[in-house]
Amino acid sequence: MDRDTAEPEVTDLPGDRATEWVDYHHEFAAPSTYVYEFVWDHTAPAEGPFCTDVDGNVLMDFTSHVAAAPLGYNNPKIMEPLSEFDLFDPVKIAGQDFYASDGKPPGEGLPGAAGLMDRITATAEEFGMDTVFLSNSGAEAVENAMKISYDHNPLGKYALTFEGAFHGRTLGALSLNRSKEVYRRRFPEISSVHDFPYCSCDGAPENCQCGYFAGGTSALRSKLDPKTGHVNPEEVAFLIMEPIQGEGGYRFPSEAFARDVAEVTEEHDITLVADEIQSGLGRTGEWWASEHYPFDPDVITSAKGMRVGATISDSETFPEEKGRLSSTWGAGDIVAAARGAFTIDAIAEYDLLDNATERGQQFKELLHDADLDGVTSVRGKGLMLGVDFESKELRDDIVDAAFQRGLLLLACGQKTIRVLPPMDVTEREIELGAELFVEAIEAEN
Repeated sequence: MDRDTAEPEVTDLPGDRATEWVDYHHEFAAPSTYVYEFVWDHTAPAEGPFCTDVDGNVLMDFTSHVAAAPLGYNNPKIMEPLSEFDLFDPVKIAGQDFYASDGKPPGEGLPGAAGLMDRITATAEEFGMDTVFLSNSGAEAVENAMKISYDHNPLGKYALTFEGAFHGRTLGALSLNRSKEVYRRRFPEISSVHDFPYCSCDGAPENCQCGYFAGGTSALRSKLDPKTGHVNPEEVAFLIMEPIQGEGGYRFPSEAFARDVAEVTEEHDITLVADEIQSGLGRTGEWWASEHYPFDPDVITSAKGMRVGATISDSETFPEEKGRLSSTWGAGDIVAAARGAFTIDAIAEYDLLDNATERGQQFKELLHDADLDGVTSVRGKGLMLGVDFESKELRDDIVDAAFQRGLLLLACGQKTIRVLPPMDVTEREIELGAELFVEAIEAEN
């Protein structure tokens, strides 16, 4: 496949072989949230945003596997350095109990867990973070952020979250979720979690429509007020927020809301956990989406593009007692750690933060210029882009229409399509993807 000339080529979706594979998969798989009957053939040509399914259809993937494949398919910036090393078994070890090396001095050879953590702390030095705990997934990263926050404040019994939040599907993380009700229904929850509106309202606080700024003050400040509130700020273990909400609908915080969170957490010395599992690692044009806003997180959770889960903070926030945090596999996936390290290297070496900013702006301009019926909002930072529609039904029809044209997109929130091209997407690829998206929208109006 020549990435410079590749274009989507589709016949029938899903094809016969894809249908066969989907049926086979679901003979054994528990029900879950599969989006398409799209079956990627990992032995077939694929590069950048282009991939091939089992029926030979060539598609353009603007989902990046929900930001978990930040450089797309078979990117040489990842594959070439990995090819220098002979694979071995086991590639997963008990990584919190044992260490592994390729025999070379630190900083040379295959970067394992230590090499990845070295790079992670370098990206987060602006926030004074020097310590990392690796895990398998984003939900585990959040669980460990909760644990270290409770441990850090012995008086802490309350947690604060926001409407629309999504932090994972393990029981602790579910307790913080305030997106779709089905995620939490009939599951037990951690007690004493308070929620607030996530303000993405335009304009001044007095024009706020969501209720966060009501009665002349913010909901957060009001609840924590020592005289009139009913939550003692000294007993708040942490406040967790997505700098940009993902599952909740690609919602971006208003300037006043972001400033208020910064001021209140600083005033009451509340541990601020930034869930950057989808927004982090350069996706928004900065290493961390928090860098766009006035709040400084005390803890960052990461995964997806990191290829492993990571809870990031400073050494004073993490527990000193060794047994407080541990997991068999967390730091033990040697190949995943190397892929994460090479991803960070590629983003830095090839100026992909700038590329994310430029190509994201290009995509927004193309959609604005198209002046499309049914579209109510086009927004984004970097290559974390959201497009709102007049109804959920129209949104869902457009996702399917784009799929039939060979463009993979994802829904989120109630009426939003999220657009997540690979971070090294080219000008040509943005033009092509936007053209297919526009065609799909026009076809459904």
